[in-house]
Amino acid sequence: MIRRIYTILAAALPVAAFTACQEEGPKPFGTEYIMFQDTLSYHAVMKEDAEGGEYFFTVPVTSTVSCDYDRTIAVEIIDKGSTAVEGRDYFLESNTLVIPAGEYRTDVRVYPQYERFGEEDTLSFNLKLVMQDQLRWDIYGDETTVSMYKVCPFDINTFSGWCVVTSMFLYNYPALTDGSGSYQRLIRTKVDETAENTVILEDWLYDGYDVKIVFDPSDPENPVITMPDDQMISDELSVFGQTNGDNRILGMNSPAYTSYFNSCQKFVSLWLRAYVYNMSTLIGYVGDYYNVMEWVSDQEADRLQREEGM
Repeated sequence: MIRRIYTILAAALPVAAFTACQEEGPKPFGTEYIMFQDTLSYHAVMKEDAEGGEYFFTVPVTSTVSCDYDRTIAVEIIDKGSTAVEGRDYFLESNTLVIPAGEYRTDVRVYPQYERFGEEDTLSFNLKLVMQDQLRWDIYGDETTVSMYKVCPFDINTFSGWCVVTSMFLYNYPALTDGSGSYQRLIRTKVDETAENTVILEDWLYDGYDVKIVFDPSDPENPVITMPDDQMISDELSVFGQTNGDNRILGMNSPAYTSYFNSCQKFVSLWLRAYVYNMSTLIGYVGDYYNVMEWVSDQEADRLQREEGM
């Protein structure tokens, strides 16, 4: 069911009025279309904005031309296919949009309700522009889907304590002295007090070899992880059964893939690039390997040790 928005729309403009609009891009002169900038978009839901105020995001609406008068259109919410409920999970600042004179763009301002989102929720809703038929460009249509996901405030202490490591490097290169063949480990982690936003992974992939990872929470919608270069993840003999270089397997985050973290779900997705040196000369790359670290409670760690022998 479509809920109609009872908003007064702009009166139909005389044909001659289109000559007051200016083209943007290779469109036929006088052709005016209005559309959502994207037909699908993803937006973070945060507790507050950078200044501590109420958080909101915008959904851009664009026109192919600018005009020397204000243009008023409306936006309505399409209930069918939406998993988010207006007034409960989010609300719009206004159902009426104005593209100011001389401008090509306006925005739908959305206020998501942070407390309504679970840590793993992705909720979406559909919007439709209500305007004159001649403003609708069939190529792009007049609807969009807006998806929202929760972003928890960053706290480095979230990533300390017990951690379950699942590693494709371990899958390919289990420790020869272990014998279990497992590519999962239960390890301890702690905050590095000497470096900002840094965590030490104790005995990360192999016993006796700690590594550090660095969290960058500066962009809440793109929370990334880096692993400082040239960290020793193991000796070669324990993993390869032979020495190819100086008996060190070194690691860094792979530049070929993005490594990121999720504060809500307490996990890190890290792409490791492993390589071998000999007398400070790079011999070759072992490869790029995907690793996931998931932080668990003391109770869950105890269960894993008792029931699964981790």
